[in-house]
Amino acid sequence: MNINFSININSEVPKYQQLVNAINNGLANNNLSSGDALPSVNYMCKTYQLSRDTVFKSYSILKDQGVIESVPNKGYYVANQTRKVLLVLDTFKAYKEVVYHSFVNNLPDNIITDVQFHHYNIDNFKTILNNSKGKYYKYIVMPFDNDEVPSVLSDIDNDKLLLIDWSINSTANNNFVFQDFGEAFFTALKDAHALFKKYKKVVFIYPDFTYHPIEAVTYFEKYCELFQFKYQVITNPKLFQLEKDVAYISTSDRILSDFLEQCRAKNFEPGVDAGFLSYNETPTKKFIYKGISVISTDFKALGTKAAEFVTQDKPIQHYVPTKLIIRESL
Repeated sequence: MNINFSININSEVPKYQQLVNAINNGLANNNLSSGDALPSVNYMCKTYQLSRDTVFKSYSILKDQGVIESVPNKGYYVANQTRKVLLVLDTFKAYKEVVYHSFVNNLPDNIITDVQFHHYNIDNFKTILNNSKGKYYKYIVMPFDNDEVPSVLSDIDNDKLLLIDWSINSTANNNFVFQDFGEAFFTALKDAHALFKKYKKVVFIYPDFTYHPIEAVTYFEKYCELFQFKYQVITNPKLFQLEKDVAYISTSDRILSDFLEQCRAKNFEPGVDAGFLSYNETPTKKFIYKGISVISTDFKALGTKAAEFVTQDKPIQHYVPTKLIIRESL
């Protein structure tokens, strides 16, 4: 058997799962190929002091996953070059769904994707990645701002790990597909300059519940000071009271909903009496009201580039462009 396998009796991982992980690792490292025979249940029991139930359970799991197949009176064989990848996202939002579908739709049929969400919770993050060790061919992970993230990621081979979306807690050696929350945001604001000039003030609503990188606020202030706009940053969403002739920017779709509700209540016309620039394109924003202006990276391209890391098996360091989409709300 062309895999490295030994039982760690002190491990919290059950013995049957250790065997599953070893075979998946053998596939991930090209030590096993389609058609390779696996040792018989009796051989595994005798060689590794395992019970028949343990070995049979391992093989049954791999068979259910399509990794191996059984041939009557002959034994177990590697079914095909099926490989599993783990996609760890922060939360499930509309634009993350675009990333997910773009990613899986650009993978061949023999690549299986498991998706998990850490919800910016370090305990969830640790559990997901610690429980995934040795089970996957590649790991595609959205990091977040927590001091313990680097140590968790350090247990994954660098050539199997791709960080996506945000550069926080990354190193110069990491593979990555990121968006730029600083200079690219600043450039997009400059591209909207003619529209902002219609308003007497620009307000960035950066709610205290957001996980959006704080550098966006820094570059917003830099933009307003450079072009001498009156501006304000609001972190408490309860303080958001719609004013006439003011343009608003926000990273939160909750704030967008509040803006539209206040426009209706005050009989304001978005894009005329008050403006709004949203962050992150979603499939519906071009249909909301008469269309919501957005600053957004290309999430479809982000998913496609992440899939390249899996299929081309070579290093990648790439920034996905950020674009400004002008619609009636500004």
